[in-house]
Amino acid sequence: MPDFGRRHRLAAILLLGFASGLPLALTGQAMQAWLSTDGVDFATIGFFGLIGVPYTFKFLWAPLMDRFEPPWLGRRRGWLALTQGALALSLFMLSGLSPSGQPWLFAQWAVLLAFLSASQDVVVDAYRADVLADKAEHGLGASLHVFGYRLAMIVSGGVALIWADQWRSWPKVYALMGTIMAGSALISLFLLPPVRGVSRPPPSSAGGELRGFLAMLAGVAAGYILARHALLLLGLDPNSANHWIQLLFVIAEIAAALPLAWWFARLARFETLNASLAAYFARPDAALFLLLIVLYKLGDAFAGSLSTAFLIKGLVFSQAEVGIANKIIGIWLTIAGALLGGALMLRLRLYRALLLFGLLQLLSNFGFYLIAVLGKGAWGHVAVPPFDWIAVSLREAASLDFLLLAVVASENITGGMGTVALVALLMALCNSRFTATHYALLSALAAVGRIYVAPVAGVLTESIGWPAFYLFSVVVAVPGVVMVYRMRARLLSLAGE
Repeated sequence: MPDFGRRHRLAAILLLGFASGLPLALTGQAMQAWLSTDGVDFATIGFFGLIGVPYTFKFLWAPLMDRFEPPWLGRRRGWLALTQGALALSLFMLSGLSPSGQPWLFAQWAVLLAFLSASQDVVVDAYRADVLADKAEHGLGASLHVFGYRLAMIVSGGVALIWADQWRSWPKVYALMGTIMAGSALISLFLLPPVRGVSRPPPSSAGGELRGFLAMLAGVAAGYILARHALLLLGLDPNSANHWIQLLFVIAEIAAALPLAWWFARLARFETLNASLAAYFARPDAALFLLLIVLYKLGDAFAGSLSTAFLIKGLVFSQAEVGIANKIIGIWLTIAGALLGGALMLRLRLYRALLLFGLLQLLSNFGFYLIAVLGKGAWGHVAVPPFDWIAVSLREAASLDFLLLAVVASENITGGMGTVALVALLMALCNSRFTATHYALLSALAAVGRIYVAPVAGVLTESIGWPAFYLFSVVVAVPGVVMVYRMRARLLSLAGE
C-alpha cells in the first residue's frame, strides 16, 4: 500500500507538471509565432513578453491561496480546479480575437491568461512541496515535474506550431488547448491524492486578509501612477517612437509598483503575506538566496527570450521547421536533460549540480551566436520523411537545418538540467507553513529573467544585432555561476551535506 501511495503522488506531480506547462508557451513562444505570422515587429513582440508579468508578482496573492479554502473542494485541489477551469475559458476567448486587428483586447485577455497560469503554478508548486514531505524525493519529484512540464510544452509550443502551419489557423489551436485544460481541471478535481498533515498559516480574519489584498493592489496602482507622472514631468513621452524610452516607462512603473504594494500590505496588516515573508527572511542569507535565484537562469532567459521570433522572422525558417526542431525535438531533449539532471543529482547533490549545470547552460548560449553569424543552412540539412502520428502529421518530406538541430540539442539538454537543480533549490528553501507563498516568491524571482528580458531583448536586438545580442547572453550568465561557487558552504548546509 505505501508503494501505491508513493506512485500515486508521483503520478499526480507528473500530471500537474503537464497542466502547469501547457499555458506557458501559449503566453510565450507560441504567442510569439502567432504575432510573427501576423506581421508584428520585433520590438512590439518583445513588449508583448510583459504579459507574463503576473508570473513575477504571484507571491502577492499566493497568501490568499494559503489562507482560504474553496468550499467542499479542498485547499489545494479546489484552487487547482478553479484556476484550470478559468484558464480553459480564457483560451477559448483568445481564440476568437486577432492580435493585429484587436491588439489591446488581445493583450488584456493574454494578461488574464498569464495571471491564471501564474495562480495555477502557485497551487501546483505548493501541492508538490506539500505532498513530497521526504526531502529524499525532491530530486525525483522535480525531475517528474519538469518532465510533465516540458511534455506539455511539446504540445502547446511544438505540435501547436505544426498544427498552425497545417491548419493556417492559430485560433483553432488555442481553442483546442482550452479543451485540454478543461480536461485537466476534471482530473485535478477527482483524481489527485489529498495532502494531509501539512501545517497551516496562523489564523487571521477573512475580512482583514481581503482588506490587505485590496490595499496591496492600491499600492500597485499608486506605484504605476507615480512612476509614470515622474517621467512625464521629465518631458518623456510613453508613446515615443524611441523604444528605449518606452522600455524606461515600463521598467520604472514596475519598479515603483512592487515596493509600494509591499508597504501598503504592511500598513493594512495583510497578515498571511506579512507573516510568510517574515518567516522566509528569518532564514540566514535569505537575500543572497533570492539574488542567486534571479541570476542563475538569467543568461538562459536572454538566449531564449526571442528565439521563436528570431528563427521565423530573422532566419526565415517555416513554422513547421521551428515546431519540429525547436519545439518538439528540442523539448524532448529538455526532458532528457531534466531526467539526466534528476539522476545526476542523486550523486552530485545540490551544490555540485547547480555549479556544473550552470556552466553547461552558459556554454550552450554560444550555439545561438554561431547560428546568428553563420546563418541558415551553414552546416547542411537533415531529411525528415512524411509522418502521421494521428495528432500531428507532416504531409510532405521536409529538411531540417543541421546547425539548428545542434544548437537546439545543446541548449535544451543543459537548460533542462539547470531547471531541475533550480527547482530542487526552491523546494529546499520552502517553509511548510507557507508553502504556497514561499514557493511563489522564489519561483517568481526565478521567472524575472524570462519575463523582463523580453522587452529589453526586443529593443537590444534592434540596436546591436543578433550576434552581439547572443554574446551578451553569455556574459550575463557568468554572475549566476560565480555566485553558486561563492555560496558553496551555504548550499551544502541547506542540502544537509
